[in-house]
Amino acid sequence: MLKLDDLTVFVRTADRGSLSAAARELEISPALASAAVKRLEGELKIRLFARTTRSLRLTEEGETYLRHAREALRLLQEGHDALMQGKETLGGTLKISMPSDLGRNMVVGWLDAFQALYPKVSFQLGISDRVSDMYRQPVDIAIRYGAQEDSSLIAFPLAPENRRVLVASPDYIKQHGKLNALDDLARHNCLRFMLDDVIHDRWSFYHDADAEAEVIHVNGNRSVDDADVVRRWAVAGHGIAYKSRLDLSADIRAGRLQVLLPDVLGERTALHMICMHRSQVTPTVLQLRDFLRAQCEKA
Repeated sequence: MLKLDDLTVFVRTADRGSLSAAARELEISPALASAAVKRLEGELKIRLFARTTRSLRLTEEGETYLRHAREALRLLQEGHDALMQGKETLGGTLKISMPSDLGRNMVVGWLDAFQALYPKVSFQLGISDRVSDMYRQPVDIAIRYGAQEDSSLIAFPLAPENRRVLVASPDYIKQHGKLNALDDLARHNCLRFMLDDVIHDRWSFYHDADAEAEVIHVNGNRSVDDADVVRRWAVAGHGIAYKSRLDLSADIRAGRLQVLLPDVLGERTALHMICMHRSQVTPTVLQLRDFLRAQCEKA
């Protein structure tokens, strides 16, 4: 595999007409410079220089390759400069909507870290479980769970394999027992999410990725239109929750919640970053996309 340092030594040697002169400029030993050129010749299977005891000159193949080597180094430097400039120039205000639980407990902290890296970026945040209307509300970016039905929007996947999981606190499990099967949900207090006055009391599960959904009707004494409250109730031991694993990852790691029936697949609930049109996909937005994707992978 070609090495960038070997290309640099080759171009500098061609420019100076001397391995020792190139080595001095690059602050390496002549032996290292000579080894770099030999390594490059071995990779290319050609002679780049014709050597005598007193002179060093490019071969015909070396002259041809020099043009390409120069261009390769130029493009790499240009790319590096663009990245450095991007770090200096990323900025502006982003209006972002996001779901309550993920937003409050994870994304806000991630945005703090992003802003520390790029202090010229400002945020205006909308945190709610109601899906924002990007055509009517002043939103640049929406962070959303689930399949994106509007094909006119631009969706960047952040956590495409994320699924819902059943969880309960250790205290709840100790008091009420573990689940042995999905049918056991009927005898448990299920903590239900409510949106637009509709209670989501039908939970879908899959025994393998290609299976038909098994839908379980659940009941409980609590429902709420804020998904963060569902998680808090579960941690407090009030019942079983069925939520995005991403929302619950910190509680699961800390032992505040335990996954029930881990061999049963929950509903897929991919996380996306949504923009309304291409003009909104700025370098700042792309950098934020990559940053959030990396955070999701760590969660």
